[in-house]
Amino acid sequence: MALGELMVSRVSQSSVTVVSNHDDCSSASSHDDSRMSIIASPRIDEVATSSYANVTATSMAYLPQTLVLCELRHHAAASASDIVPAPRWRLKERMKTGCVALVLCLNISVDPPDVIKISPCARIESWIDPFSMSPSRALQTIGHNLSTQYERWLPKARYKVELDPTKDHVRKLCLSCRKNARTERVLFHYNGHGVPKPTPNGEIWVFNKNFTQYIPLPVSELDSWLKTPSIYVFDCSAARLILNAFAELHGWGSSDSSGPLKDCILLAACDVHETLPQSVEFPADVFTSCLTTPITMALKWFCRRSLLKEIIDESLIDRIPGRQNDRKTLLGELNWIFTAVTDTIAWNVLPRELFQRLFRQDLLVASLFRNFLLAERIMRSGNCTPISHPMLPPTHQHHMWDAWDMAAEICLSQLPQLFLDPNAEFQPSPFFTEQLTAFEVWLDHGSEHKKPPEQLPIVLQVLRSQCHRFRALVLLGRFLDMGPWAVDLALSVGIFPYVVMLLQTTTIELRQILVFIWTKILALDKSCQVELVKDGGHKYFISFLDSPGAFPEQRAMAAFVLSVIVDGYKGGQELCLKADLIGVCLGHLEAPQLCDQPPEPLFLQWLCLCLGKLWEDFLEAQIKGREANASEKLIPLLSEAQPEVRAAAVFSLGTLLDVGFDSGKGVGDEEFDNDEKIIVEDIIIKSLLDVVSDGSPLVRAEVAVALARLAFGHKQHLKPVAASYWKSQTNSLRTSFPSMAKFHDTGTSTIVSSDMGSLARASTDSQPVTREGRISSSPHGSSSAPMHGSPLSDDCSLHSDSGIMHDGLSNGIVDKPRPLDSGTYSQCVQAMFTLAKDPSPHIASLGRRVLSIIGIEQVFARPSKSSGRPGEAAPASHTPLAGLTRSSSWFDMHTGHLPLTFRTPPVSPPQTSYLPGLRRVSSLELRPHLLGSLDSGSADPLLSVNGSERSLLPQSTIYSWSCGHFSKPLLGGTDANEETAAHREEKEKLAFDHIAKCQHSSSSGLNNIPVANWDTKFEMGTKTALFHPFSPIVVAADGNERIRVWNYEEATLLNGFDNHEFPDKGVSKLCLVNELDDSLLLVASCDGLVRIWKDYATKGRQRQVTGFSSIQGHKPGARGLNAVVDWQQQSGYLYASGELSSIMVWDLEKERLIKSASSESECSVTALSASQVHGGQLAAGFADGSVRLYDVRTPEWLVCATRPHKKVEKVVGLSFQPGLDPAKIVSASQAGDIQFLDLRRRKETYRSIDAHRGSLTALGVHRHAPVIASGSGKELIKVYNLEGERLGVIKYHTSFMAQKIGPVSCLAFHPYQVLLAAGAAAGSFVSLYNTQPPR
Repeated sequence: MALGELMVSRVSQSSVTVVSNHDDCSSASSHDDSRMSIIASPRIDEVATSSYANVTATSMAYLPQTLVLCELRHHAAASASDIVPAPRWRLKERMKTGCVALVLCLNISVDPPDVIKISPCARIESWIDPFSMSPSRALQTIGHNLSTQYERWLPKARYKVELDPTKDHVRKLCLSCRKNARTERVLFHYNGHGVPKPTPNGEIWVFNKNFTQYIPLPVSELDSWLKTPSIYVFDCSAARLILNAFAELHGWGSSDSSGPLKDCILLAACDVHETLPQSVEFPADVFTSCLTTPITMALKWFCRRSLLKEIIDESLIDRIPGRQNDRKTLLGELNWIFTAVTDTIAWNVLPRELFQRLFRQDLLVASLFRNFLLAERIMRSGNCTPISHPMLPPTHQHHMWDAWDMAAEICLSQLPQLFLDPNAEFQPSPFFTEQLTAFEVWLDHGSEHKKPPEQLPIVLQVLRSQCHRFRALVLLGRFLDMGPWAVDLALSVGIFPYVVMLLQTTTIELRQILVFIWTKILALDKSCQVELVKDGGHKYFISFLDSPGAFPEQRAMAAFVLSVIVDGYKGGQELCLKADLIGVCLGHLEAPQLCDQPPEPLFLQWLCLCLGKLWEDFLEAQIKGREANASEKLIPLLSEAQPEVRAAAVFSLGTLLDVGFDSGKGVGDEEFDNDEKIIVEDIIIKSLLDVVSDGSPLVRAEVAVALARLAFGHKQHLKPVAASYWKSQTNSLRTSFPSMAKFHDTGTSTIVSSDMGSLARASTDSQPVTREGRISSSPHGSSSAPMHGSPLSDDCSLHSDSGIMHDGLSNGIVDKPRPLDSGTYSQCVQAMFTLAKDPSPHIASLGRRVLSIIGIEQVFARPSKSSGRPGEAAPASHTPLAGLTRSSSWFDMHTGHLPLTFRTPPVSPPQTSYLPGLRRVSSLELRPHLLGSLDSGSADPLLSVNGSERSLLPQSTIYSWSCGHFSKPLLGGTDANEETAAHREEKEKLAFDHIAKCQHSSSSGLNNIPVANWDTKFEMGTKTALFHPFSPIVVAADGNERIRVWNYEEATLLNGFDNHEFPDKGVSKLCLVNELDDSLLLVASCDGLVRIWKDYATKGRQRQVTGFSSIQGHKPGARGLNAVVDWQQQSGYLYASGELSSIMVWDLEKERLIKSASSESECSVTALSASQVHGGQLAAGFADGSVRLYDVRTPEWLVCATRPHKKVEKVVGLSFQPGLDPAKIVSASQAGDIQFLDLRRRKETYRSIDAHRGSLTALGVHRHAPVIASGSGKELIKVYNLEGERLGVIKYHTSFMAQKIGPVSCLAFHPYQVLLAAGAAAGSFVSLYNTQPPR
């Protein structure tokens, strides 16, 4: 199966969710409940009755399957990329052996005095019998053969041979080799078969000039001549003595196996008390033969021990046909298998660092150590133990030797036939096929937590063969997909040079899998971009990107690879620009034809990111992009459904904006007309302003970064606009406060709270301004410096001034861009202020940094709060006059509690502060030295001529965050989905049981005595409450937007946190998102801001998943938004309205506004209720007492309108009745009446309850049980059934003296139990009531 097909099949399996959300409004009609919709037919029939149908048959209606906010962008914070540890696979440095010194001390025909030889005795040296010719000729032949044997492994090295040398000869040889090798490694091979054993001190023996004496050569002298890096081979008896001497010389520990500080490697033939084998079945230099001719040595040794010795003449082994480097021949096949076997043994027994040093750093060292493993196996059979430094663990009994024996037997069995029949074809061994099968078995059952696959080095070897390459690449791709650990493992074993080499192939079948493998590699290590560009790899991926037959997912991978190549690498950018990468990418962004398949979001996302990285800080590419009308093709993507695509499009458009760093050098005005550049930038900026209020934080963060680039390039024109805008706002703010006007009229020096003081200081033009931006109203114009002990010292203030002063100087260095339309600048400034008060803390910090670029400095503090409560973090210190800010309508709706000041240069030197004790009014002021924190703003940046200002730009996060997608498994199975489905099935069963009980619950009402009383410690009363459906948890929020989570069975506080730092008017609604799965807490504030929290019930672990402003715009003259929202799980929609004439419909899965339709009423919306059974249906209550029903699935979305309440009082509560009936609604007015509506009969209500007289404040309707509850400001709760019968009244707590419950502010039923939570506006208690008597 091709990788493309494999990917498609596996991705489709892995992406099967319970039910995916629809993309647009029209697709909502495909829901199973559309048959029950009151819009589904021309006539409204009796679709459902008040009695309930079979629960199982309506499972989809009761338990919606849609899941939202569970994408990768919601599981990991998008504000900062994860810190990825540096890959360990890269070698610190590659080594090369440049010179080989061969020293042979044989003294043929003369035996050393300490050796007693047996008869017959081994005497073969370098496969030459020294007694078959004269001693001198034999010595020359042996030396030449040994040199030839080494040359097979390293043909380009310099070889020097010394035969029976003197000490002086050895010295000259070593010095010459080191001189020629320079910093490369030198190999010193010593054959001491004609001299005594080494001395106990580790001295080796050479000869005098007349061969009458043996002369000792200390290893210390040898080491001083050869130095390092070096490798020594000692083929003599008791060779371990030499290694011990080196160890003592260099201070190596006896147990040290990681290598010395100096790069010195030793291979010794045997241990201290061992003598070289003398059996005739071995050559005399068996150790050297294993190291230099391993295949011949291994086959002869194996043949003598197998049944093949009866049918194969051993002399045939010396004439095996083929070449070692030709894998299609018998000799090449054997050498290939031997390399794979020895590499596999080493990979599985050695530490990774040691494996890379010995088997990957130097080609000759790697060959010698592979052959050393064979020497250990063979020589141990002769009672010798080869020794090395670094020390290797025993490998002679490794099971991979059995695989080698089998492969050798299969190959050797063909030898007689190959010699008898010259036309006979060699049959390859099944070794590699079997090993790939074993690797495939591991892939089916292995994991990160199990032993790594031992066949990984074999897969690397198979990549070199065409016959096995495709299968090996597919299996390798599956392995790399298991995670970054697998990629690092594969790179450590050495696949990198092979996959680089494969980019030169033109085989079409390999393109898909190679792109996939390179995607996985670059997702781990982006530094590979240099090697790719050096070998022309970028052309391979550009060609694949433009190929017609590739799947969109694979093209997205190619775009990712190309984006890595150009990411911050000028060489890659230049080559890809030359290869027309811009044209290829923009070609794919062309508007698709009607018959074309819709583009894959992932592909669009990476096309945008690739383009953005290509022209990021690269002027030539920016010019090319503008000439190609790139903005016209990118702007339509800002309305794409996927937030990742929109964010990537914003990033790409933002990087097209000229920051101004390089505008004075380059070819801007010559190659691209400046007027055209301004036109393009104007188009881009206006398009970005349209997505400032996008529902996804991912998108808004990129908008903030793009506006920062704009601010840098146009700050000379933005600063006066910002000053004018801020002054007009603060002037209107001052007129709203008599106290503020009085503050400015007085002549005494006064410091107000940081919330309001900064606003006042910013609006004062006549007062001297200090370095801190504070006013001084003293008669002498003195100004206050920062107080001692403040978070900022005078040095910080000086930095701020130097930045301001240098800003003017830098204008002469950086080209001043032509100004855009003044209206555009004004809109940009407003957008910057909007971002500075974003519900996402990260985006708000980005917004403040953008404002700081144009001279707006933030001085902010938390509002005053009471002392900390259990389960909450310690609050900020008290701020005087913090409550004043709530009197300003503009401040409420535009800035929240983020006071800002306009930076101006000081007009007088700083003076000593006379009010050091009042410095604490500001808990934090943002200065340039705080730029390192994402959550801190920046003061006016320090501009320098050397270009360091570039580092002050906020950095985009969409690219680094998006790269994480390819680090995750892309071909994964369905284990996680199966686990999620099982967990959900368990909850569904529990829900069905409770629903059945609720539907058949008795109408006895609720007990007057609460089953639990929770003292929330709220100072401003409880605004709203919520039950968790499957845990004994209740969540409550107050007017200061504090949220507390309580376990009512154990009576313990689980968690407490602030919805945000600068609350306005409290929380208007709490909802659970994905309540049947891992639920999220949706918190809607009265100002229209929505925040959604994960892990909200775990102390200190809550994390904001997303946040956005659900209300856009407001009615003229409105003093507040008074937002009302409701969540509909069935459709995935969030509905929002308030003091405006429209209703917003947000798709939370796509995080975008999909509909902003008129409410068809001049009055404000005061209550919203979304049907939890029928997706797309919504009921709204208005301030004039009217009720309207809407359906987003229809073009004319208003279904009907009625006015059930006689008095003109606002609708306080509204809800669909329990059950499947789509038309029955319960509405409660502030006047005190509760109306039961059947919208199929619009003219009148069919039931009415006069519950409270002018004091109704809350309404609760159970989702499944036939019970409703209403609360009154007169401190009582009444409970009714759906027939209008009153079931009970709740008035008192069970506490001492029968305390009253307080004015009821909220009522909430448990979704699957008859359990009611009631909160009071003036008290801190939340009381729980049920139908069961208390114990």
